[in-house]
Amino acid sequence: MLMAIDAGNTNVVFAVHDGNEWLGRWRIATRPDRTSDEYAVWLLTLLQHSGIRPEAIQSCVIGTVVPAALYNLRRLCRDYFSAEPLIARAPLNWGFPIRVDQPGEVGADRLLNSLASHHHYKGPLVVIDFGTATTFDVVDHDGAYLGGVIAPGINLSIEALHRAAARLPRIGIGRPQSVIGRSTVPAMQSGIFWGYVGLVEGIVSRIKAEYGAPLKVIATGGLAPLFAEGTLVIETIDPDLTLDGLRLLAARNPTPIFQRTTRDNLKIEHE
Repeated sequence: MLMAIDAGNTNVVFAVHDGNEWLGRWRIATRPDRTSDEYAVWLLTLLQHSGIRPEAIQSCVIGTVVPAALYNLRRLCRDYFSAEPLIARAPLNWGFPIRVDQPGEVGADRLLNSLASHHHYKGPLVVIDFGTATTFDVVDHDGAYLGGVIAPGINLSIEALHRAAARLPRIGIGRPQSVIGRSTVPAMQSGIFWGYVGLVEGIVSRIKAEYGAPLKVIATGGLAPLFAEGTLVIETIDPDLTLDGLRLLAARNPTPIFQRTTRDNLKIEHE
């Protein structure tokens, strides 16, 4: 079995794949100072609840955009699953060229989304990920990664609005009943929802015009279903895109050799 770990700015998602399907997915808030032992107490309990034995985990793969979290996640794999994890980064065999000026600067999640989207939907296409940041990534017809757009995420925008304007409350995200808000909260909800729908439609339109050919539009991330309700631009929603990218990447690359060592000998490594 494969343990896939997707460490984002907001949550770390753990998932187990048995070669045919995902057996379980669990998430915990991202905290770079969380130790491998803290992860283990939480994760091993969930694995037991799902009937998955830790010794059945044969390999691990980690994708992270939080370098400070990597050390303890790697140690978790070594100490509790006796596996040296594969780390998703640009120098690996992705199966496609990364056609940007600085490949090493591209977030692992964006490359993983590109890998999985091309595998499942072919190309050319645009992948929209509604995460801590809202990202738009362009994948060519041959699977090549061409770059994209990074915009502030929805929750970041809500928090910034609340903090910068003393009289504006912190609001939840939802589709408003009307565009014109009759009070403060509906007006803010309208601005967030329809503002991001306009962002999605505008950026996708400009990407298509610049690319010069039709592009499929795939969306992922927890808020993708909500915003897909407000636009016809999004054609497909795939909640497992990043995890599938980790699985596909692990299948394309050799499993790292595990060498048992003491904790004191483990080195802190950064992306």
